[in-house]
Amino acid sequence: MLDSATGAIALAGLEPRALWDQFEALTRIARPSGHEELVIEHVQAWASRSGFEFRQDAAQNVVVRIPASAGRESAPVLVLQGHLDMVCERLPGSPNDPAEGRIALVRDGDWLTADGTTLGADDGIGIAAMMALAEDASIPHGPLELLMTVNEEVGGPDEGASGLDPSLLTGTVLLNLDSEEDGKLTVGSASSTVSSIAVEKPREPATPDAITLSVSASGGLGGHSGIDIARIHANATKVLGHVLRAAFAVAPFRLVSLHGGHSWNAIPRDAVAICSVSPQHEAHFRDAVSATDAKARGAFRTTDPGIGITISTAAQSPDAWTEEGTQTLLDLLAVVPNGPLVMSSDFEGLVEMSTSVGEVATDGQTFTLHSLSRSSNNPALAAVMGALDAAAQLAGGRLELGQADPGWRPNLDSAALAVTRRVYQRLFEKPPTVTAVHAWLETAVIGDKAPGLDMISFGPQIEAPHSPDERVSIPTVERFWQLLTGVVDELSAA
Repeated sequence: MLDSATGAIALAGLEPRALWDQFEALTRIARPSGHEELVIEHVQAWASRSGFEFRQDAAQNVVVRIPASAGRESAPVLVLQGHLDMVCERLPGSPNDPAEGRIALVRDGDWLTADGTTLGADDGIGIAAMMALAEDASIPHGPLELLMTVNEEVGGPDEGASGLDPSLLTGTVLLNLDSEEDGKLTVGSASSTVSSIAVEKPREPATPDAITLSVSASGGLGGHSGIDIARIHANATKVLGHVLRAAFAVAPFRLVSLHGGHSWNAIPRDAVAICSVSPQHEAHFRDAVSATDAKARGAFRTTDPGIGITISTAAQSPDAWTEEGTQTLLDLLAVVPNGPLVMSSDFEGLVEMSTSVGEVATDGQTFTLHSLSRSSNNPALAAVMGALDAAAQLAGGRLELGQADPGWRPNLDSAALAVTRRVYQRLFEKPPTVTAVHAWLETAVIGDKAPGLDMISFGPQIEAPHSPDERVSIPTVERFWQLLTGVVDELSAA
């Protein structure tokens, strides 16, 4: 665990002080998806010290009940919601690791980031804000329910919000504090479907004179596979697949393994393949990789200027896929769709449908490719699933569908939206932008679990979530706080 002084120095002088203190405490607690035990203990201890009621359901979601301010006891119960887990990404060789509670905060002008890792502002800022608000006796509010979900970044059937016990909630209005664009009020989100293609191909012993080479793609900016998909960042796994396929056409080789990506919902920043190459083909193989690498660098010179391919000698492998199997696997990786597919006709500049190759892995004879597909037009996802199924069948594999999460349909007549718009206009003397997001927000499944909830989502400016480049704009955190406390006040006013 890092010395708390590191975070205190980076956050010195920032306001609101209570929010930043709560956030700094979260950065010293390991909270990867699926392993939120320590952060839950932290919240439970905080609730106990403050005299707040703490409840938890079978899926480990937490609700902390906050009594109303004096004179606001009869106000409707308001739910503030965020998620406790975070994506734990780190640069190779970084001494810091969010999965072990080691986040080193770095202040860069008006931005807060982390040294070599994800920051956890997604959704640590939202959690910190609701805890700070609950502690501040100067902020008027009605009864509050702080809903803190788990496993949001990975999800799964009956996990996190999908396993929420709706009896935990009595509120009728929910403010989701997990948006990442300053000045925007989010009123809808895309549905998503997880899928995997598994292909089994025979492997044979490597020839004694074979040269084993490691080919790596790295330096991609990555990012969130929904929010950042329109930025057309390089998908390192797809880039590596393209490079290897081009090399195979010139110098056939045998694939030993291929691994890329670390999370289904993040754009892969790096990928590595181990290749078994005959001595007579080595020079041609290296030349072909170098030539295609130059083209890849050119293709992504604006979006991912650091992307590149490196080759190094690797330990001899006992076996590899055949050349025929290698060709099939590289063809599969090439034809699987990736990136934005359809743009929204309702919100300018918003992606309506996309699919992203998140993880690729080798296990014995099996090559597995995971995708996450999203759409605000849920029936249209059937065509994407059809394309993935066709790719699987052409490769001699099978498509398996995993978790499918519902979308959140916009309600522009929402009373909560009207209040939030009014408060925003009063505070900042300009209207907010009302939009939807090309990502899954827990509001979708929470609304399914607790029908009738009036919901809206907002937050500060967070860039490059799910990557070590994640950063949060400090001035927008203060604006987020002003909007949150203003809306909470107005929603509970007599």
